[in-house]
Amino acid sequence: MRDADEMVDEFEALLEELRELARESVILVEGRKDRHALEELGIRGDIVQVQDAGGILGVAEDLAAQGRSAIILTDWDRKGGHLAELLRNALRACGVQYDDSIRARVSMLSKKEIKDVESLPAFVSLLDERGRAAR
Repeated sequence: MRDADEMVDEFEALLEELRELARESVILVEGRKDRHALEELGIRGDIVQVQDAGGILGVAEDLAAQGRSAIILTDWDRKGGHLAELLRNALRACGVQYDDSIRARVSMLSKKEIKDVESLPAFVSLLDERGRAAR
């Protein structure tokens, strides 16, 4: 099992990678709270709430028309997994490149602790506290 410092380091590296990718790609999230959570973590760029943006196919068509790529960052519960699958299918059908590996890695790192994007800032704080307590 990873120690607290390793978890903090891995999570920080993952967030930095997401910050870099967000400069070029559109991040697809489920709702407003998810967008706010990412902004709180310093992730800037185009963050689109799929459910408020004309639906899954509308988002995929818009991205295709703009020539943009996407990062799928839905929750890692059952509903979020289903939505991620629908997004992958729609994006693929419209010829839009996408990345869903960050979603998978966040899910693996935070397993059993949190299940949604909106909880990420609190989770990062918790990891920081655990890291300091372990020192």
